[in-house]
Amino acid sequence: MSATDQADSAEAHRPLSRFRVLELTVARAGPSAGRTLADWGAEVIKIEPPVTGDSYRQLIHVPGMPPAERDYFWLLDNRNKESLALDLKHPDARPVLEALIARADVFITNFPGPIREKLKLTPDDVLPLNERLVYASLTPYGEEGPEKDRTGYDATAWWARSGLMDSVRANPDTEPAISVPGMGDHPTAVALFGAIIAALYRREKTGKGGVVSTSLLANGLWSNGLWMQAVLCDADFSVRLRRGQRGALTELYKCRDGRWFMLALLNYLREWPLLANCVGHPEWVEDPRFATPEARKENTPVLLKLLEEIFVTADWPEWRERFTEAGITFGPIAQPDDHLECRQVAANNMLPEIAGGEGLRTVDSPIRLADEQKAVPRRAPSIGENTRRILSHIGLAESDIERMIASGAAAG
Repeated sequence: MSATDQADSAEAHRPLSRFRVLELTVARAGPSAGRTLADWGAEVIKIEPPVTGDSYRQLIHVPGMPPAERDYFWLLDNRNKESLALDLKHPDARPVLEALIARADVFITNFPGPIREKLKLTPDDVLPLNERLVYASLTPYGEEGPEKDRTGYDATAWWARSGLMDSVRANPDTEPAISVPGMGDHPTAVALFGAIIAALYRREKTGKGGVVSTSLLANGLWSNGLWMQAVLCDADFSVRLRRGQRGALTELYKCRDGRWFMLALLNYLREWPLLANCVGHPEWVEDPRFATPEARKENTPVLLKLLEEIFVTADWPEWRERFTEAGITFGPIAQPDDHLECRQVAANNMLPEIAGGEGLRTVDSPIRLADEQKAVPRRAPSIGENTRRILSHIGLAESDIERMIASGAAAG
């Protein structure tokens, strides 16, 4: 068996290789859910408008996005998919869509409610065409209520609306922080992925599909769940801690080279002596100012200042090595390019290479399954790259395909 045949055979035996997914989505969370299904072998057909394609293709041009030769947004969330350029407003497109729905296992959409109604993409429109279909719905604010049709992104519905934006402020005087693109979309996509898998499992037992859903707001509240549960238990949030008030053993510190790190010595009975020895002051363990948790709390400003003065005497790589050897719980305040040569990231193949990408890597989705391999990452498709193959696969003659392309109903 040739290497190509072996690769094709492996792809055919991925855990989700027998499932076909139709993806009618924009932006990130919906596409990322489809991408995660594709990572496990599902055939994912992304339907996007001819000419312009998914509006997500334009995000890289928004001011403030780091410039690059490649569209990294599109590459990450749409790898391993096929693109069908289809104008859903064109009358010739509906028979094609319905033929695809009849053959699909999963239908993913995050279109706003009014658009779904206009294009006849609601569950009431779609599910009668295929009783085994899993209809996966993603919204900003939920399926019901006064805001069910409001538009939104992870920055507005997941980050700001959930309270996370306010909760992470360093102190009461700090302005709210803007989220990183995709910061809420990707965990929301994993939630939708889980819902889809649960529905497919149910279908194995019942033979029926049905509707699953999640929202950016629900996932934002879940991500902020500890604080939300605190509110539900009438916790007092009137006091916001400033630097040093969290305690010197759970604080951020700066090294000589300007890099920051975080100490998280929650198991202080074990780790406080380790830290004292690590920084060259074993006598602090018996020092009355620091010998007990109560004493350290009372003398936090003193201990904080002493540690600050010590940590700026060496660069971060040295402190990282010393903390690791000492068995102290810490976390570097990493920058994205730190991970490029990270041995831990490499050991777990978190940045796999794209097939035919001449060494270009991508970010792996976070789910692992023992004894199973994900699909090899392939580049994201261009607009309508697979239109002709998909239309031919559902039975359209070449003349019909040409007619659809000529009329503007499809492109490819």
